[in-house]
Amino acid sequence: MNSPWKRWLPTLIVLAIFLLPLLLISPKTYITLTISGLAMGMLLFLVASGFSLIFGFLSVLNLAHGALFTWGAYIGFTSFSLINQWTGWGGSDSIFLNIIIFLLALIIAGLLVALLGIITERIVIRPVYGSHLFQIFITVGAMIVMEELIRIVWGPNDEVMPVPIKFMGSWDLFDVVVSKYPLIAIVIGLILYLTLFMILRKTKIGTIVRAGVENPEMVQVMGHNIYRYFTGVFAAGSALAAIGGGMWATFVKSIHPAMGGEVIVFALIVAIIGGLGSMTGSVVGALLVGLSYNYVAYLVPKAALGITMLLLVIILSIRPTGLFPEGT
Repeated sequence: MNSPWKRWLPTLIVLAIFLLPLLLISPKTYITLTISGLAMGMLLFLVASGFSLIFGFLSVLNLAHGALFTWGAYIGFTSFSLINQWTGWGGSDSIFLNIIIFLLALIIAGLLVALLGIITERIVIRPVYGSHLFQIFITVGAMIVMEELIRIVWGPNDEVMPVPIKFMGSWDLFDVVVSKYPLIAIVIGLILYLTLFMILRKTKIGTIVRAGVENPEMVQVMGHNIYRYFTGVFAAGSALAAIGGGMWATFVKSIHPAMGGEVIVFALIVAIIGGLGSMTGSVVGALLVGLSYNYVAYLVPKAALGITMLLLVIILSIRPTGLFPEGT
């Protein structure tokens, strides 16, 4: 296979995944599945981007990322429930108040899990920087501990995730039924992606972090404490996992202690497809996985998980470093 084909094949795969289902699915159903797939993709992006950010900039295989995702879901659940008890905003007819309580719950989850991430980085991961084998062992242990803490604090049983009343139901747009929450998830995901992209590409902090990955000694010589920035990156990745957990729980309307282990598989696939360390790769990979999963789940339900693995194999056979290996 010549190099021009290698450059164009990823684009052709994207177009094929997006357009070929039109041959097998009616237009109305296709639009509904596409919106649901885009929403699922954006939710996966939030989880995968945190994992990709941590690995791409710190070279840390943080397998405890799924547990941070779960902590975000549970803290979001508790925050929403408490705020709603005090204010009743979750059941208000005002979409503005519904959005406020939802965002407050996500912000609280993000901040608290960012703090948990800082503690994890300082105590658990910093001693094993540079050793991927030890990182795997120690982060798996951290994941087990954090999941057990969830069972101690909240109990082992499933909980029903509360949803703002205006986020429930659907709209009828040109005779196409569109659920409300997936559209909200798509908008929030896009805003967070653009924010991350601008921070990493257009700010001094982003420049220092990227330079620290390439040459940490030089950054230290210039007077910057690179480990402080690396801790900040780990905190940001943890916060993204928490926000993804809260939004995913709202999407599926339930939470349980092992939910992180289920979603982290998709997040790993997304991060590898997109290219570890790339925000653009994470969002493109997440949308590919979300769309392909939804289309195949409708046509051949038993093959839905298999299509994501097939997609991973095809992309890596063309580009072993992922779609966007050069960075954000």
